[in-house]
Amino acid sequence: MPSVTINDVPDDVHHAIGERAAQNGRSIEAEIRDILEIAVKPEGRIKLGTYLAEIGQKLQLTEEEFALFESGSKNTPARVTNFE
Repeated sequence: MPSVTINDVPDDVHHAIGERAAQNGRSIEAEIRDILEIAVKPEGRIKLGTYLAEIGQKLQLTEEEFALFESGSKNTPARVTNFE
């Protein structure tokens, strides 16, 4: 698993994380992992695959129509996006 080092954390922030960690019965490191996970994976988020599957169900795609999407994605090369 990758590691991250964070430099120059203000004393008051470090202290607050330590207090929060103690309240939750965790180490500071475990508390920071939890904070980061909550920040990037918020509860109730909709995953793209799930969302697309729900759209397909609402549209009531047939197996043949769905197969068209699958076959097109395998044979079409991806294009590089140019942001210039």
